[in-house]
Amino acid sequence: MNNKKAVLILEDGSRFEGASFGYDQSVAGEVVFNTAMTGYPESLTDPSYRGQILVATYPIVGNYGVPMKGEEDRMLKFYESDKIQVSGFVVSYYSQDYSHWNADKSLDQWMKENKIPGISGIDTRALTKVLREKGSMLGKIVVEDQDLVLDDPNQRNLVAEVCHSHREVYGSGKYRILLVDCGVKNNIIRHLLKRDTTVIRVPWDWDLSQEEYDGLFISNGPGDPKKCDITIQNLALAFENDQPIFGICLGNQLMSLASGADTYKLKYGHRSHNQPVLHLGNNRAYITSQNHGFAVDNKSLGTDWEPLFINLNDQTNEGFRHKTKPFFSTQFHPEASSGPTDTEFLFDEFIELIEKSKNSKNS
Repeated sequence: MNNKKAVLILEDGSRFEGASFGYDQSVAGEVVFNTAMTGYPESLTDPSYRGQILVATYPIVGNYGVPMKGEEDRMLKFYESDKIQVSGFVVSYYSQDYSHWNADKSLDQWMKENKIPGISGIDTRALTKVLREKGSMLGKIVVEDQDLVLDDPNQRNLVAEVCHSHREVYGSGKYRILLVDCGVKNNIIRHLLKRDTTVIRVPWDWDLSQEEYDGLFISNGPGDPKKCDITIQNLALAFENDQPIFGICLGNQLMSLASGADTYKLKYGHRSHNQPVLHLGNNRAYITSQNHGFAVDNKSLGTDWEPLFINLNDQTNEGFRHKTKPFFSTQFHPEASSGPTDTEFLFDEFIELIEKSKNSKNS
């Protein structure tokens, strides 16, 4: 680990001085914070963080290193994609000494290999207060006076940057799931495969009409959902059929736009493993894992649709469903890698809808 001076500079002029770790290079992006206590390997490889400088509010990071790169179903077993997706990483205290039964290397070494800069020695509590009060904002990590201009990643189609560019098939199960990859987390595919499925993974702009499937799945992903105009148009056509549809995170927003509803940017987003949501169908509360900066406007939902979950902290939309057709979505992550797994049952409900749909066609 190097000890070069580094400074985090926000677009409002706020400065936080610290020390560089990871890759020795300045970087710009959108500065956001995550309140999770564990799971930095999963968070750093989550494609939904593309273009963002991630702030970890938990005070110590790096203490359990980075896991080995074993494969399962042609995916890295302990990661959410094949590389680090964040632009930069901000921590209070970086632990150079790590210990874990599955550790393969240090976080610092892993970030160097992926060419991702980090900054430690930051008062992340004070920084988070700034972001909560003023909202997520553009910023940059400047190492040894290697200055650069600010960059707004939300002006780009980030989904096109992170999704697979080709069609790929996983498993050989009973149910054919067409998964629209907008930056899908590996654990979503793992959960689908556990449920006797064949997962056909296609890029965000794939023509869905050329595929045969039992259920359609719309994945998570980064950035402004309105940049995915092709996906929105394809979903609007898919709504004309009765095949079950399940969307997660960005998938929730894309389904809303395809239905004619609207989305908006949250002040500082929801990025944590401890967000409480209320299921409006059974009036139960669940603790969920989340990572999103945009939300669906509940008031804009059409008469054929209704909210399914709401956030108990700020009453924002956490999912919705069609009143008569087997379409539903969640803004949070039921696959929850890393944790909690309170809402994993939603994958079972998706499969049940598919089974019911198949039986009705065969009867």
